[in-house]
Amino acid sequence: MSATTKLLESLGTRGYTHAVVAFLDDQGYPLSVATGFTVNAESGAVFLDPVAGQTVEPPLGREVNVVFSHIRPQPGVGYDERRYVSLWGILRRADGKLELLTERIQHWDEQEMTFFEFSERGVPQAHRYMERVSRELGRPVRPKLSAGWLFLRATRLPFLSATFIPVALGVAVAALHHEWHWWLAILTLIAAACVHLGLNVGNDVFDTLSGADEANVTPTQFSGGSRVILYGLLTMRQMVLLMLGFYAAAIGIGLFLAAYTAFWPVFWIGVAGVFISVFYTAPPFRFVHRGIGELMVALGFGPIMTMGAYYVQAQRWSWEAFYVSLPVAILIALVLYVNEVPDRPGDAAAGKRTLPVRLSKEAVIAAYVGAVAVAFGLIAGGAIAGVIVRPAILALLAAPLATQVYRGLRDHYESPYQLMPFMGKGVQLHLATGMLLLVGYLIAIVASHLSGHPPVFLR
Repeated sequence: MSATTKLLESLGTRGYTHAVVAFLDDQGYPLSVATGFTVNAESGAVFLDPVAGQTVEPPLGREVNVVFSHIRPQPGVGYDERRYVSLWGILRRADGKLELLTERIQHWDEQEMTFFEFSERGVPQAHRYMERVSRELGRPVRPKLSAGWLFLRATRLPFLSATFIPVALGVAVAALHHEWHWWLAILTLIAAACVHLGLNVGNDVFDTLSGADEANVTPTQFSGGSRVILYGLLTMRQMVLLMLGFYAAAIGIGLFLAAYTAFWPVFWIGVAGVFISVFYTAPPFRFVHRGIGELMVALGFGPIMTMGAYYVQAQRWSWEAFYVSLPVAILIALVLYVNEVPDRPGDAAAGKRTLPVRLSKEAVIAAYVGAVAVAFGLIAGGAIAGVIVRPAILALLAAPLATQVYRGLRDHYESPYQLMPFMGKGVQLHLATGMLLLVGYLIAIVASHLSGHPPVFLR
């Protein structure tokens, strides 16, 4: 049985109750009427009941569009079981009915393809439509989004929690040792955030150039980039200028912080951070294409940011600051790692050989479990041994979130939009762990301030 025959046969079995015939009348106005139908799937014929009581009937011998659609309301939730079949062809009379001679077919069933993927696959068609309208009107027609929402989308601003945590931890370790300069902390955070935003925008630029964004038809809230270039919301030139603006601001603030301190240590740690940020997706290094993107993210959003923030405050290095950066470095790398799972087909097509592209499902999940165990083992071991403050052991309270991410990977590895809530749990795991580490340090700082010799469990 051919695909067309199966599709026509489904018209009588998938809950379609009527057909809607759309056509142009003699004056060129669009009209539509609903009517009953029967199907002979073997012959490929669709028979429409006569349209009674209409002043204008569907034309014979001209192309019409016949649509069959189904949707099931879910009160208080929305809809499911969404599907449609759209046929184009010529009508003729046959035994008192209208027979559709089908020439083209389009269909969609969300049980076979999610609405989000269906929408993504329609992007090229949308571009062709806007290009045609632009030619007809004699002016460019593009999709639009309000400035605030566009900036939020283009920069992926909510992901700045990945920057706040390591910088705040570096400052907290310095404050525990009586090195605290609020204005330097704010400048450090702004510089690090600009590097992060430059990275986000740069990813879109280079993923567009490499074809990775176009090849990815299953983007989610947490993966697939902002896609503002792909959708035509911003031009490539605008995104490049935005990226350069963020990097310029970061470099300017970084040079000031370096000059204010001992210069070379802050200078080189800034160079390392910008280098990783730029070449994460940019040629010639393209770290993420080589399967080391997770490692680079761990370095950048772990030791580099935490040690840099500590050095700006204390103007010396700290083993404690380095150690406390390791768990958050692992967890932010795991955020990226899990978020790469839905992007596997598109990344592979574009030559982006991330770890989830290279590894099997079983290996990806096993690596996730092992990395989480290492992260929380470092927290527990460091707090018990006194390498970091003992109240930091509170961060173990965030561990159950990792179990939810594990279950999501196990049960929805091949279903991007069912996996998406668990990708969010991965972001929450990093944020909750980092915030609880900060709470642990704040407890130790307050205890140290109130007493020169606080109890051992508070320091």
